[in-house]
Amino acid sequence: MSSMEKRQAAGLPKYARIRQMNCGGYDRKRVHEILDAGFVAHCGFVHEDRPMVIPMAYARIGDKIYIHGASTTRIIKDNSVGVPASLAVTLVDGLVVARSAFHHSMNYRCAIVHGTARLVEDSQEQIDALAAITDHLLPGRWDECREMMPKEHKATGVLVLDIEHASIKIRTGGPVDDQEDLGTDIWAGVIPMVNALGQPLPAPDVPEGTPVPASVPAARQKLG
Repeated sequence: MSSMEKRQAAGLPKYARIRQMNCGGYDRKRVHEILDAGFVAHCGFVHEDRPMVIPMAYARIGDKIYIHGASTTRIIKDNSVGVPASLAVTLVDGLVVARSAFHHSMNYRCAIVHGTARLVEDSQEQIDALAAITDHLLPGRWDECREMMPKEHKATGVLVLDIEHASIKIRTGGPVDDQEDLGTDIWAGVIPMVNALGQPLPAPDVPEGTPVPASVPAARQKLG
């Protein structure tokens, strides 16, 4: 039995093939870690025979990824019946600066997912998905907000992408320079990049003294 057949027999997602394994892998746990740490997924689909890529907020529940948008947008209304789709989430950890422009790179973690996207029809699943997307950005924020109104539910469409194939690409470490360039006086190294939340700025109509909600420090803790 092949590794793909073993995955299918075990009920695991099928994983896409990677040509260069030095930066890639198929570890589902790592896929989930990257998806859970990211904020923006670039979602790809075909519209009128043309490829489209749109950045969207998202959330993962098990082996399903949920995205949402206005019910009238093409990514929602044109993909309601179930269509092939993909998305990628990338976390940039640093700029890799080499002595040659040819060897410049980035340290990053990327999860690439392929599957079938379909419209969420069940009202409770839609609510659970919207809560998950909200809490993915600010943990606990859904319960801090007022309840959604029926017209807001009607105006919102949710797509679920079943993870059928997934892979990761990761780069770590310093520059890989040519041997003859080592020891020269051209600076080389890694410039770390970090995500951070700034000081919350209240809306002008928020009453003075209103405390910052608990979801904000929770989001900071999530970022580490």
